[in-house]
Amino acid sequence: MTSDTIMAPLFLRLQTTAGARPEDLTALKALPLTLRHYRLNQPILRDGDRPSECSLVVDGFCVRSKTIADGRRQILSIHIPGDLPDLQSLHLATMDHDLVALSDCTLAIIAHTALKDLIRSQPTIGNIFWRDTLVDAAVFREWIVNVGQRAAHNRLAHLIVELRERLRLIGYVVDNTFAMPLTQEQLGEAMGVTSVHTNRIIRQLRVDGVLEFQRGTVTILDEDKLQELVQFDGRYLHGSPSA
Repeated sequence: MTSDTIMAPLFLRLQTTAGARPEDLTALKALPLTLRHYRLNQPILRDGDRPSECSLVVDGFCVRSKTIADGRRQILSIHIPGDLPDLQSLHLATMDHDLVALSDCTLAIIAHTALKDLIRSQPTIGNIFWRDTLVDAAVFREWIVNVGQRAAHNRLAHLIVELRERLRLIGYVVDNTFAMPLTQEQLGEAMGVTSVHTNRIIRQLRVDGVLEFQRGTVTILDEDKLQELVQFDGRYLHGSPSA
């Protein structure tokens, strides 16, 4: 796998959302990378770990999550190709959550020392990463609202539209169909409801002709009905440098 292939989703995202310049991308492409492969549900980082490297999602999906004392888990975010899900570990020494492979996935591992050297030599890269972590925080805020205030069927619709918009940005949506490899249990963990309740919501959305879930993919059947449910305002994704 070439560095161009490894970096392509990240570069597309940073050019679109942060206005990354060709010289920024050239500097990022020069970073030393090590590819690691993870299996479905394999931990990448655990709560309490003290990592010395960051990861770039190259292929597949992973999630951040927290597990409470009785074993229940809350999925905090979903990460797709081009994401740097543990970038905060550059400045926060100890992990305060888990990072887990949601599907079989490939990550490019980048040593903290290499990233810090690059940021010191290329301050614009530091600005790009700072913006990236701020957008990450904006997405967290929206997830708090989603779990805390929206009805369960609206929560699921919102999660799906957000994922579609993020995947569309990197060219991973085809004819309104895209990958979403979450089980009903995992969707429930992302929405804060039981898997039984999630099953009811999915069944109703299918009956209403809004969405179709099949083998780890979602197809939008009726965009108007979906938008009525979700009332999606994508400003929090900050999809351009001026947004």
